[in-house]
Amino acid sequence: MDTHYDVAIVGYGPTGATLANLLGQLGVRVFVVDREDHIYDLPRAVHFDDEIMRIFQAAGIAEALLKQVRVNPGMRFVDANGKLLLDWPRPAGISAQGWNTSYRFHQPDLERILRESVSRMENVTALCGHRVSSITQGGDGVKLMVEKTAGGEPFKITAEYAVGCDGARSMMRSTIGTQMEDFGFREKWLVVDVELTRPRPDLGDHSIQHCGPSGSATYVRGPQNRRRWEIALKPEDEAADLSNADTIWRLIERWISPSDAVLERHAIYEFRSVVAEKWAHGRLFLAGDSAHQMPPFMGQGLCAGTRDAANLAWKLAACIKDGASTRLLESYVNERRPHVSQFVQMSMRLGGLINASKTQEALAAAFPQADGSAKLKSLYPPLGPGLGVGVGVDVDGQQQESPLSSQFLLQSGQKLDDHVGLRPVLLINDQSGRLRLPPFAGEVLFANEEPEVRAYLSQQQAAGLLIRPDRYVFSSAQTSADIPALVLAWNASLSS
Repeated sequence: MDTHYDVAIVGYGPTGATLANLLGQLGVRVFVVDREDHIYDLPRAVHFDDEIMRIFQAAGIAEALLKQVRVNPGMRFVDANGKLLLDWPRPAGISAQGWNTSYRFHQPDLERILRESVSRMENVTALCGHRVSSITQGGDGVKLMVEKTAGGEPFKITAEYAVGCDGARSMMRSTIGTQMEDFGFREKWLVVDVELTRPRPDLGDHSIQHCGPSGSATYVRGPQNRRRWEIALKPEDEAADLSNADTIWRLIERWISPSDAVLERHAIYEFRSVVAEKWAHGRLFLAGDSAHQMPPFMGQGLCAGTRDAANLAWKLAACIKDGASTRLLESYVNERRPHVSQFVQMSMRLGGLINASKTQEALAAAFPQADGSAKLKSLYPPLGPGLGVGVGVDVDGQQQESPLSSQFLLQSGQKLDDHVGLRPVLLINDQSGRLRLPPFAGEVLFANEEPEVRAYLSQQQAAGLLIRPDRYVFSSAQTSADIPALVLAWNASLSS
């Protein structure tokens, strides 16, 4: 094992493993350390969306993951009598991201696939069953003292940068010395995972949010025979013996009984809404649960950490491999913190509505429609102000800054991202054929050669579009004459 690396990652959960995969593919030398000997083999996170599957595609694991997941048709909010209050449908077709809009999964399956991918990379070293006892940094890098979790002589690892993906009780966050901004949501919920022993089609394929103060609960249809209930705890529930299986069955008896399933896991979670005030200090960074935690009502906890990894990976690689200015790394925090805060606050709103005494009125007030009904659609909020100055048009025709780009099929039958790889891409609609570009370290695709490029540029009302390695739009050009300036702006953003 080497002792010096480009990037050290503390924590080998989904965020750390995704970051290791992306950095590994970019040729970065990576050291990953985790205090646990093995993957935690029980369910935790259960949802990710189309943007996240696109990131897993970039990490090279999408095809393997498809064999383990289930497409989610959406979520329905109902009152105590089963009346539909709000519908959050997920379209059955492929979205603008090139994947289904919502997936259910078993977290140990995802972690296993991520780690198997890492194990095939010669430039990534993963060490489990070890903990980091101290982290210090200086002008020339970061020093980590590492030792076996069970005890033993510490040894030193050095790196150019270190990223804490070490969860809600993050050591890296303590090292950086930041407080958490608390958005004010704090509730205890019981999470119960079961495996069916006989078919129960009546439970349905949609996720169900049971609303109201008398019995707030969530039902989740997982892959294969897995089912989950999340139940808001009342004072009398908290006083009960929740380690007792009979008590657990009593709390979910209106839906299922021991004759239908076996208990796989049950645990009490305190759902919180917090975001770290500082995500970086010098050469140290936070990602995933170490930087933010949110209620689960939108299924965006794991998604947020995966977006952190995608945003940070290419920027670290650009600094380490390509000599980009370290100022580029400042955009990580500036972009990701406001973005994830939007999801935290929306998740809080949903949690409050589920528990509202007048849920139907609260839903209608929060998600008003012209006809007075309440509906919810998937969100693609823009990044915070950072690396990108252009305005794009999203799939609903609304303008937004630094939008997430679409993924389409090329003439070869390849998806855009598979063709481009982890590089920027410039889409051009130049009718003159005389365009001369400045140096550009990325892929260039022309509308006259790719019909889908032409269609996308037309939708975006642009002659040119520069897409970052994390698939967010950097900026657009309105005319062919503006495209060289677009490339120059991109090059300047990496060097200044």
